[in-house]
Amino acid sequence: MDDLQKKAMMTPSQAVKSDGSENKNQYDCQKCKDKGFILTNLPDFDDDGEQRTWPNGTPKFLETLLDCECSKKRQSSHLMKFSEITDDFKKMTFTNFSLEGKHEMIHGAYQCAVNYFKDFDQINSSRHNSISLLGQPGTGKTHLLTALANNLIYKKQISVLYFPFVEGFNDLKDDFNLLEEKLTKMKRVQILFIDDLFKGRETPTQFQLEQTFGVINYRYLNHKPIMISSEKTVDELCDIDEALGTRIYQMSRDYTVVLKGDRKILNHRLAGMASV
Repeated sequence: MDDLQKKAMMTPSQAVKSDGSENKNQYDCQKCKDKGFILTNLPDFDDDGEQRTWPNGTPKFLETLLDCECSKKRQSSHLMKFSEITDDFKKMTFTNFSLEGKHEMIHGAYQCAVNYFKDFDQINSSRHNSISLLGQPGTGKTHLLTALANNLIYKKQISVLYFPFVEGFNDLKDDFNLLEEKLTKMKRVQILFIDDLFKGRETPTQFQLEQTFGVINYRYLNHKPIMISSEKTVDELCDIDEALGTRIYQMSRDYTVVLKGDRKILNHRLAGMASV
C-alpha cells in the first residue's frame, strides 16, 4: 500500500521503467531530478570559523538543502510568460545593442540602463527606484529598457510587466472586461515597463490620462519601480499633466536620460542620411 501511495504522488518526470530502473530521460534536470533542490553536506563551522569535529576527530558536516539552479530557470521562464514581452523583444540584450559610431548621448543612455541593473538591489525600495529614457525616436530607448527587463527577469527573477502605451490602451478600449484585471496587474507587479508613453497623438485622451495617473500614483505612493520610454521630455510630460510628470521625474530622477538633437545623428533608422 505504501508503494502504491508513493507512485501516486510521483510526477510524470519521476516515473520509472518497467524493469524498475529510473529513466534519466524522464527528468528535465538530471542534477536534482526535478525536485528543485539538492541535499548536500556542508562543513559545520564554530563561531571562530573552525570546522567542528566528532570525538574521534572526524570533520563534522551538516546535511543542507540547497536550491538547484534549475529552480531559478523555471521561475524566470514563468516570469517571462507573465511579462507579456514579445518573442522578438526577448532577443534584445545589452550585448546586441550597437554602440559603434553612436553619439555620446546614446552611450549615456546605455550606461544608465546598465547602472540601473547593477544598482537595483540597493535602490529597489527607495523613492528614486525607477528609470526613464526620453526624447528622440530611433535612439534605442525601447531596446535598452527591454534588455534591462530581460536581465531583471532572467538574472534576478524580478517580475516585470510590459505595457506598450498605444497598443495597450487600444486593447483595453476594445474590451472593458479586461480593464480592472489589467490595471490591477499594472499597479501590483514588481516593475512596470510603459513603452512609448503618450505616443500617437499630441495629447492623450482623458481616459488614457486618468488610467495612467491612477497606476503611476499607486506605484509612487507604494515605492514600486517603473521603467518609462517616451518621446516626450520631462517638461513635455509636465505640460500634459504636471502631477503625473513630476511623479515620474521624482521616481526616476537618478536614472533619467533625455536624448535631444539632430535626428540625422541620433536616429539609427536615418543612418547615412546626412550624405543624401
